[in-house]
Amino acid sequence: MDKNYGRDFVKSWACANNAYKSSYYLIHYTSILHQEVSSRVDRVLQESLDECDECRALLPVDWKIADDTVVQPDNLVVCGEIRGDYLTRTPALIFEVLSKSTASKDTGTKFTLYEREGVLHYVIVDPEERLAKVYSLHEGRLIKTLDATHESFLFDLGPCTIDFDFSKIWT
Repeated sequence: MDKNYGRDFVKSWACANNAYKSSYYLIHYTSILHQEVSSRVDRVLQESLDECDECRALLPVDWKIADDTVVQPDNLVVCGEIRGDYLTRTPALIFEVLSKSTASKDTGTKFTLYEREGVLHYVIVDPEERLAKVYSLHEGRLIKTLDATHESFLFDLGPCTIDFDFSKIWT
């Protein structure tokens, strides 16, 4: 028997491939503002990596950390060779764009997970406040290095650097 499931039903049950230790958590659809900011982040990353053949900017893709842990960062940069249908290596740089439904996961569970997995730089973007919090890995800990609105930040990814102009993601 076919059923017609409305958007509210789908929103309430979708897991969007985010699992942490086999506990799936709900991810609701993102807002237009979220998508616009994420798209601008991607554009800046793509343009910044034009001269770098060793690193790639990606939009949400499954990052399989373990059999029971899979996440999909909003924007990420991976250096080195990528094989297969999903990512198995730790990204060098991750951007998460906050939304009402994901803010606690992005600032809590994912922050701890990204720190544990050795992500070099983690940026939490609040599109409502027009503020990006930049964290960099130092001695195994993600330490806040900048609250950015219109500043630039130089991300050292190892094989490449990205001079990221945060003013470009708000307009």
